Amino acid sequence: MAVVDRRKLVIEAAEKSFALFGYKATTMDQVARIANVAKGTIYTFFTNKEELFDEILRSIIADMKRISEQEVHEDKPFFENLYQSMDALLVYRREQELLIKLFQEVRDFGTPQAREGLEKVENAILDYLERQISRAVERGEIRSFDPKVISFILMKLYVALTSDWNKLHEPLNEAQIKEFVKMFLTGGLSPE
Repeated sequence: MAVVDRRKLVIEAAEKSFALFGYKATTMDQVARIANVAKGTIYTFFTNKEELFDEILRSIIADMKRISEQEVHEDKPFFENLYQSMDALLVYRREQELLIKLFQEVRDFGTPQAREGLEKVENAILDYLERQISRAVERGEIRSFDPKVISFILMKLYVALTSDWNKLHEPLNEAQIKEFVKMFLTGGLSPE
């Protein structure tokens, strides 16, 4: 008989609950019901809902980092790596229901915990981008600009094209998003 990993069950159940109901509406009772464990079992692993939420966010950030790193290859140019990473992250974002729900919750209710969670995800992305941009500058692939500023612009451009645009217009497909990013960046970042 297989040993049941109750901690893993709790995390999976919490992720489902946060994705379905958002941070604000998720309760430990719901998580226990979905995981089919006693509520006390959750507290053997996590002190409170915030701690459980943080564990899930760490997992999402680790997934995003792993996905991006799989797409980045030292022997490829910066822009090729950037586009490959963007493709992978677009697919991940589309499939990651929790992130979608968090964006909706922040937009609709401004829940502080959801906002903080998204900030953690954004900061992880910014740190990753900053490292990649610094590497590209060192290799002479792009002009030398402040990597923090360029990282911020890249992320905001990505969010604008994948999310903000959709609020008012027909969503752009992946090829269109890549083309717009390329158009905005290559002329301004390419070495002279």
